[in-house]
Amino acid sequence: MNLKRFADYIRRFNARDPGAFEDYLAPDVAVQNGTLRYTGVEAMKAHYARIWSGMKETLDPRRVVCDADTLAVEMHTHFEVLKNDPDSLFGPVVQGETFDYTGIIMYRIRDGRFADIQVAYLDFVHTDVQGRRRSLGIPH
Repeated sequence: MNLKRFADYIRRFNARDPGAFEDYLAPDVAVQNGTLRYTGVEAMKAHYARIWSGMKETLDPRRVVCDADTLAVEMHTHFEVLKNDPDSLFGPVVQGETFDYTGIIMYRIRDGRFADIQVAYLDFVHTDVQGRRRSLGIPH
């Protein structure tokens, strides 16, 4: 893994390309996102299929450091709700609302792929359709 490959992963993720998971994640990738945990590429694809079915998610890496075994990124992620969903991962959501994640994501690298992903939260902010912002803490 290097910065150029990571940039490609981010580009493909933002394009909602589930093939990026197959190309950049180890088959047995372990993911911890707050209190949410899952294992494997298929679980990752299912998780994001659920999010992408009703939201546009855009990753914006701010700072990235990488060596042979680890990549760490200060990440900002913007979620735009595209349709009402009473049962989203974030609870009931309404079209036009947004969510903004700021935090650190640590990727452990094995054989050039992400084998372990840990997502730590600095803030998670909900903005309602009237423009009112409220910090939610950890959503999962």
